[in-house]
Amino acid sequence: MDRPAWAPEGVDMTQASPARMYDALLGGSHNFEIDRMAAEMGKKLVPDLPRLALSNRAFLRRAVRFLADAGVRQFFDIGSGIPTVGNVHEVAQAIDPECRVLYADIDPVAVAHAKAILQGDERVGAIEADLRKPAELLERAQETGLIDFSQPVGVLLIAVLHLVGDAERPAELVTELRAAVPGGSYVAISHLTSAQRPEDAARLGANAADENKIGIHFRSREAITTMFDGWELVEPGVVELPSWRPESEQDRHEIAGRSLGLAGVGRKV
Repeated sequence: MDRPAWAPEGVDMTQASPARMYDALLGGSHNFEIDRMAAEMGKKLVPDLPRLALSNRAFLRRAVRFLADAGVRQFFDIGSGIPTVGNVHEVAQAIDPECRVLYADIDPVAVAHAKAILQGDERVGAIEADLRKPAELLERAQETGLIDFSQPVGVLLIAVLHLVGDAERPAELVTELRAAVPGGSYVAISHLTSAQRPEDAARLGANAADENKIGIHFRSREAITTMFDGWELVEPGVVELPSWRPESEQDRHEIAGRSLGLAGVGRKV
């Protein structure tokens, strides 16, 4: 199998990646055949899966605009995936060109592609790091000089915490990140849920584990809300993806009451 020019050496092209599967669902081009096959299987099990991906992407853009309008000028996007059109730096810098953005992901393909498209913008960077190792993650972020942890930070945890198992205590990881940022900082979280469609969630979770060896954890509304402990939830709270401050009907990619994702934004007082 030929290795694309954008794929770093050493990347296993026979193992699907959540970041590249998401890219495939969004119609991107930085994915391998195994990722496209996994995405197609997901669509066979749940035909509206691409709408979920679009809904999640739309929430990201709205959350970044909300944070920028609230005065946040630096963003730490953890589990960022592969930057595509309308990503964090484009949305934030459209509001204020001085905004700084640091992308972090465990997937070397995502990081390599981010570095390639971000060349020439000294206010944006990308690092390879693991959310499950918060001390190391924060140290690497500090080393870049892009994030000043004495000033408010917009921490973005978009579609990443459902890749963290219960034994790794995802809510505690969010707590550790909260401890690292000052008052006036925000966190935005989107997470797959079993709340609305438990049977579809079970099918997708079992397929990801059996076919792609990827652990995806569809959690309850209560479990996801717990991740905001210690943060002041912004209205309307933890809600379905398209219901978090939609700006137009174009944001409503999914049918109300049917979303497989929940989202919310919290502020550190």
